[in-house]
Amino acid sequence: MNVEERKLEVLRAIVEDFIATNEPVGSKAIVDRHNLGVSPATIRNDMAALEDEGLIHQPHTSAGRVPTDAGYRIFVDRLTSLKPLSAAERRAIEKFLDTAVDLDGVLQNAVRALAQLTRNVAVVQYPSLSRSRVRHMETVLLSPSRLMLVLITDTGRVEQRVVELPGPVEPDDVAELRTTLNAKLRDKRLAEAPAIVSELPAAVPGHLSGLVGILSAVLLEALVEHPSERVVLAGSANLTERSLDFPAIRPVLEALEEQVVLLRLLDQQSSTTGQVLVRIGGENSYEGLQTTSVVSAGYGPSGMSLGGVGVLGPRRMDYAHTMARVAAVARYVGDLLAEG
Repeated sequence: MNVEERKLEVLRAIVEDFIATNEPVGSKAIVDRHNLGVSPATIRNDMAALEDEGLIHQPHTSAGRVPTDAGYRIFVDRLTSLKPLSAAERRAIEKFLDTAVDLDGVLQNAVRALAQLTRNVAVVQYPSLSRSRVRHMETVLLSPSRLMLVLITDTGRVEQRVVELPGPVEPDDVAELRTTLNAKLRDKRLAEAPAIVSELPAAVPGHLSGLVGILSAVLLEALVEHPSERVVLAGSANLTERSLDFPAIRPVLEALEEQVVLLRLLDQQSSTTGQVLVRIGGENSYEGLQTTSVVSAGYGPSGMSLGGVGVLGPRRMDYAHTMARVAAVARYVGDLLAEG
C-alpha cells in the first residue's frame, strides 16, 4: 500500500483500538495488534502526520493517540461494511415489535429494543401527521347529544375526540356525516385536511351543515400536530454507565430533556429512508450534544419517510455495530407500518 493508504490504515487501527479499550493507542500496540507490515518507526511517522492533519491527538505527554472528531468522521465515511445482526438480535427485535398492538406500542418497543442492542440512548419520532394521510374517519353516537370523532391515519395513529352537542341528533344523520367525511378526507394528506374541513359546512347537505359547523373546530384539533407526543426515549440509564466517555454528562442529560432538540436531530434524517446518518461531536449544532455522536435513520413504508429513529451515545462508540442496528430497527418499524 502507498503512504496515504497506510496512514488511513493506521487511523483505522487507532479508532478501533480506542473504541475497544478506551485507552490512548501507541505505535507498539498497532504493530502488535494489526498486521501492517511496517516498523514501529514508520507507524510513529504516520501518527505524526495524522496528528498534523488534525485526525488524532495526544491527550498526555508520552501517551498514545486518540481520534479527533475529524478522525472519527473519516473512519465512519470509509466503513465498507456494517456488523450484521446476529440471529439472537433479529429475534429480539421481532419479539419486541411483534408484541405491539398499536402505534404507541410499536414505537415504545422499538426504542427499548434499540437501547438494549446498542447500550446507548434510543429515540424515535412519532410519524409526522403532516406526512400522513387519512385512512378513515369514524363517527360514534355515544348518546343522543354526545358524539365521538375518530381519526385513523395510514401510519396507524388514532386521534379521538368527544363532542358535546347542543341538542340531540339522529343516528341516520351521524351515518351520513361519516360517509361525507370519508368521501372528502380519505387518502388526503393531513397537511391538506384543514382547507377541506373549512369548506365542509358549505359542501354538505343543508340538514348537516349545522352539525358539521359544530364539529369543524374539533376536526381541526384532531388534525394538527401534538409536539409533546412526538418523541419516545429509552436507555437514559446507559449514559450513567458510560459517564467516563463524556467530559461532562450534565449538558447531555439536559439536552435529552428538551424534546425540541431531539426532534430537530431526527427531522434532519426523516426526509428519507434507507440511509443512516452519523453526526459526530461538533457536527451536532446543539452545544450540549457536542461531546456525543448521533446515529439516525428514517423509517416509513415504501421508501416514504414518516419519522426518524436514532441512537445517542459517546463519540467512542462502535459505529459499525450501531449503524447496522439503527438501520434494522428503522426497517422493522417501516415494515410494520406498511402492514398496518
